[in-house]
Amino acid sequence: MEGAMAAEQAPCLPRERSGHVAVMWGTRMFVWGGYVDEDPQEGADWDRYLPTEELWIYDTETQTWTKEMTSGQYPPAMSGSCSALLGGFMYIFGGHYDMANSNKLFRLNLRTLEWQGVEGKGIPPSQRDKLGCWVYERKLIYFGGYGFRPQSPLKGQFEPDEAVGLGLRGWNNHLCVFDTVAEEWYQPETTGEVPVPRAAHACARIDNRGYLFGGRYLETRMNDLHCINLDTWEWSGRITVPGGLPLGRSWHSLTPISTNQLFLYGGFTTICQPLSDGWVLDTNTHEWMNLDYLATDKPRLWHTGCSTMEGEVFVFGGCSTNLLEPMPTVHCNDILVFSVMPRSLQRICLDTIVHHKDVLAPLCSMLPRELRQRLERRLGIPLTNPAPEQVQHRKCEGVGA
Repeated sequence: MEGAMAAEQAPCLPRERSGHVAVMWGTRMFVWGGYVDEDPQEGADWDRYLPTEELWIYDTETQTWTKEMTSGQYPPAMSGSCSALLGGFMYIFGGHYDMANSNKLFRLNLRTLEWQGVEGKGIPPSQRDKLGCWVYERKLIYFGGYGFRPQSPLKGQFEPDEAVGLGLRGWNNHLCVFDTVAEEWYQPETTGEVPVPRAAHACARIDNRGYLFGGRYLETRMNDLHCINLDTWEWSGRITVPGGLPLGRSWHSLTPISTNQLFLYGGFTTICQPLSDGWVLDTNTHEWMNLDYLATDKPRLWHTGCSTMEGEVFVFGGCSTNLLEPMPTVHCNDILVFSVMPRSLQRICLDTIVHHKDVLAPLCSMLPRELRQRLERRLGIPLTNPAPEQVQHRKCEGVGA
């Protein structure tokens, strides 16, 4: 395994942010929303919530950012929303805006960059932010979050936050499902021990198993691990973990990197410490492995983590300081790349061609179209057929090497 490295950045960069959302579609990461603290030097027009019509796209192969303007029925500018990728659409649910929480569902067509509000039958979740989500068989499955007391009956607990006036807001452990085919909200009947209410936890799916780690409940940031069978709706209860395990935390990321491994990064402890540690969970043995060789000077909380087919994890944005302190908060706009899985032979070959492009690029027009197009994007040049004598000359150069 390799440690984290700062990805090369192009001059076009998104603004620093926390509480945003991101999804990985193919080799591109799509980033929306979030907030920054007001900057007195910028004047009163500085937006706390970042513009809702802006979408930032990071190409993981060319390592470049592109800013796109979207259209259609926008969601409000928010932080703490929950995003999900399904069928070429980025779904956005919940979030916090203008001193209120949302319980509206929107989706962005990643091909046309057009937003659409999604209205469904049934009872939607209550207004909330900082919730988690799994995507499975055309369903969006939401758990927990922090927000207003439900006005409609929902299965599960609501724990009021007594620190907020009249206990009108608090944590919940509601499990709510949106069927994107039937366009209907419902709550399944579950079995097993349901996790306690929480917010700012992290969720990830492998096959039909939805994993949940940590989050805040009352004054505690937890380190419990749970799993739900997304076919039978059976909860595992708190999973007994052999060996060491991560500190309790919220505002962390949990990202699938293989068919039996999840990558945990960063977060915020009960004593308000931003974290920069990385862990890998083996979902077969439930053992955690601490990647203690990672740099300790890159704390992140309320960031996003997305993985590629190559097993690389791209952590973007987030906060590197205690955002609950009265001091100015340090938000980030850099990318940390974690190569936590061995690179494929194809990826190694493509990287070698890019590194030795002057010698190898003229020969790449003979590659299959998909590989050629990937190289053209990375190299920024068209790959044309070499002259026969050029091929022969280069073959002779390599003899005896």
